[in-house]
Amino acid sequence: MAQFTFYHNPMSRGAIAHWALIEAGADFETVLVEWGAKPAGLAKANPMGKVPTLVHHHGDHDHVVTEAAAICHYLAHTHPDSGLLPNDHEAASYFRWLFFAAGPVEAAVTAKAMGWEVDEEKRAMAGFGTYDLVVDTLDEWLSDHDFVCGDRFTMADVYVGSQVDWGLMFGSIPERDGFKAYQQRIQARAAYKAARAADAKLHAEMTIG
Repeated sequence: MAQFTFYHNPMSRGAIAHWALIEAGADFETVLVEWGAKPAGLAKANPMGKVPTLVHHHGDHDHVVTEAAAICHYLAHTHPDSGLLPNDHEAASYFRWLFFAAGPVEAAVTAKAMGWEVDEEKRAMAGFGTYDLVVDTLDEWLSDHDFVCGDRFTMADVYVGSQVDWGLMFGSIPERDGFKAYQQRIQARAAYKAARAADAKLHAEMTIG
């Protein structure tokens, strides 16, 4: 048995976790999840039936990790030799932007896509303020730093990079020089290329099947 069971659909946020697994050098088995027919093992591991869901087979027991940002950090934590964890100097930026992308960025992009407008007096309650404020804040940081923690790639870049990458591809994040330059840097990663190629193959197999 592989060390990890990875419940995945290549046309989902599972693509983030797939990239993280490859970056970490994890030993994993992929279980493909069709939207209309979810495997029993997924329902047992995650009652929400969401992908990605990761099951870590650890000794005589299992650990279940859900939510793409959590999976990214967990893989860095369980694979310290991968060099994807932050050092003491980088930790603040690592956690700040990992959770900024998982919280305000995700919420702001979703709200915009859904056409949800937040009244000005309720913006503090929304947690992200406004879409423009979120985008400007992320753009300012990435325009001044090659990666989330500075000049070195860490696991936080898998999650933040995926948000920027998808946002530029699907138009949910504006095309700005800082975002496009960052996208080019993350797309140059060997693990990024491997994950995208693997997902394209999995998607083709699911479509044909």
